[in-house]
Amino acid sequence: MTGRRGAPPPPPEPLPAPVVDAHTHLDACGCTDADSVGAAMDRANAVGVRKVVTVADDLPSARWVSQAVEWHDDLYGAVALHPTRTAAADFTDDVKAELEKLAGHPRVRAIGETGLDYYWDFAPPRAEQREAFAWHIALAERLGKPVMIHDRDAHDDVLSVLRAERPQGTVIFHCFSGDAAMARLCADAGWMLSFAGPVTFRNASALWEAAAAVPLEQILVETDAPFLTPHPHRGKPNEPYLLPWTVRAIADLQRRPLDEVCAAVDANAERVFGPW
Repeated sequence: MTGRRGAPPPPPEPLPAPVVDAHTHLDACGCTDADSVGAAMDRANAVGVRKVVTVADDLPSARWVSQAVEWHDDLYGAVALHPTRTAAADFTDDVKAELEKLAGHPRVRAIGETGLDYYWDFAPPRAEQREAFAWHIALAERLGKPVMIHDRDAHDDVLSVLRAERPQGTVIFHCFSGDAAMARLCADAGWMLSFAGPVTFRNASALWEAAAAVPLEQILVETDAPFLTPHPHRGKPNEPYLLPWTVRAIADLQRRPLDEVCAAVDANAERVFGPW
């Protein structure tokens, strides 16, 4: 495993019932082949993370995902171009055609991550990002697969594109970062909100309120590994086996028993990505 800083954290206490990591990047975690993928999945399964969705953010990663999902029975995938990689000069017809082919793999269960990113200075112009986002939504609709959204400092425009495109399939807000008002708006629209490590951070009161405001049947959990390692290991390398920290935080915020939350988020994942 590679990743952030220092040695990998120790495994957390296993969950009382299995859950699914709805969004991770096993290639960025240092997994390169069937053996390293299998080892990461073993570490996850040992603490109750029964299945994992590994997500592409560029074309080489999408190619890798479409191979890696065949290396383990509990690994599934999502493919798309991250919004920071959607400059018009690079997002050609050939790229679109290859993405569509890769997205058709039966173990690729979502189109993602796509969306808008206004944080990075190197991100493409906003109009080009919006056009690529709309294309990915249309692809998800054609294939009948969920669309998995990256939304960084772009809440209003992400919502604007969704209102314009009006996807009829499942919409997943990966690593939801909005406040309680936005969470309620998304929930009212029927969308899924996926929470990652930041919901465990000590300075995340707005995100705590958002997680508490969402109906449990619309919540997914994820690591976004190797990024966003949950407290108390923030800044250390992340991997799917650290997901229990986030699940326990959701249970606390929802004021529900941990086993009830595990069962619900697991069922939600199967409804969204399954049947397994």
